[in-house]
Amino acid sequence: MSVPQKDKLTVLTLGGGGREAALVRRFAACDSCGAQYAAPGNASTALFAGNISLDINDGEAVAVVCRLLAVDFLMIGPEAPLAAGVADTVRRLCPDTAVLGPGADGARLESSKAFAKAFMRRHGIPTAPATVVKADNIAEAKDLFARCEWPIVLKADGLCGGKGSIIVRDRKEAEQTLRRMLGGQFGDASRTVVIEDFLRGRECSVFVVTDGANHLVLPAARDYKRACDGDRGPNTGGMGAVSPVPGLTAEFLEKVEQRITLPTLAGLRAEGVAYRGILYLGLISVGGEPYVLEYNVRLGDPETAVVLPRTGGDVLRAFYDAACGRMESAYLPPSNDAAVAVIRAAEGYPGPVRNGLPVVVGALPQDAYVLLGGAVTGQDGALLTAAGRVATAVAVAPDIATAAARAARAAEAVAFAGAHNRTDIGR
Repeated sequence: MSVPQKDKLTVLTLGGGGREAALVRRFAACDSCGAQYAAPGNASTALFAGNISLDINDGEAVAVVCRLLAVDFLMIGPEAPLAAGVADTVRRLCPDTAVLGPGADGARLESSKAFAKAFMRRHGIPTAPATVVKADNIAEAKDLFARCEWPIVLKADGLCGGKGSIIVRDRKEAEQTLRRMLGGQFGDASRTVVIEDFLRGRECSVFVVTDGANHLVLPAARDYKRACDGDRGPNTGGMGAVSPVPGLTAEFLEKVEQRITLPTLAGLRAEGVAYRGILYLGLISVGGEPYVLEYNVRLGDPETAVVLPRTGGDVLRAFYDAACGRMESAYLPPSNDAAVAVIRAAEGYPGPVRNGLPVVVGALPQDAYVLLGGAVTGQDGALLTAAGRVATAVAVAPDIATAAARAARAAEAVAFAGAHNRTDIGR
């Protein structure tokens, strides 16, 4: 794609959660940002962009909006439109719009756990041993359960919003869980299940922005998946995040670069995948050695809320250059500050929640702000809940302890019926 440089970019960000609120806020601070739009957006994106009602999984509808608004740069936030091939459609129909996000072929790294495991085996990328099971080969799973070491992990093959991974601790629990998953616990996403060894270690997330040939590594983060303090309760889409990651060494990150990042990008090129977008590496350190737990093909939520405040420079311009295939000279200096994000969630999350509840945001601590990714503005101008993860409280400080304390106070300032959050994020 050959696109001329522009001083100011017209931007459309797809998605309506905390990740997109963080992106739109960060883009607005960039010198290259011109007009901004978000689809469908939320109460926070509306502060920096025009919100548009749009089916973001319909590539042709997105392309129409890109043409009407003369969009220079399309940022695809969530995984569903990437898996649906929206990037492919917009690139085909709107050659003047640079798109950051892989096509449907590259998105399979996230949309199919089985595909990702096979990809890693083909390219020698370290990951846990795994077996892929469907209803017609369930006997293979039962043989595995009879001889495996416990616990093990059962993962739905398809997209489940971060909730399709279940740790099981004995044979009875494994068989019951597998039957539920294959029976449609997560819909079609769990008609195929990946059974893998449980790896013990410390987790982290590394984010790479790439034009397919060149890449930049963004600040690493660690998110908190479990619903309750002490990493108890069910898996969620994320209850908070910290960056930098305590104990993460330069030596470990160099191993990630050489053993995972570079082989992954080389493997994509070898398989004919033109990957222009974000590569999210969900990692675990086992005895100081990195292993891939999962690939995502977009920025994480809530990790984006702590990664972007620690990323200096013109983030929008670097992302745009990656989408154009010309990021050879791109540079985004990391900040020495720490960032902590705490999710303020609705009662019942990660299960069904009640929407439409009034939200009030009180006074916030110094160097803290709130992203209302799960709230909308009603007809009377009042804020109303619209999702399970209503708000992301973010704080930046010279150290994690100070940022964590400020983020916790900021989270408590977001009031609505049934509101709750973890109190141990960053602590």
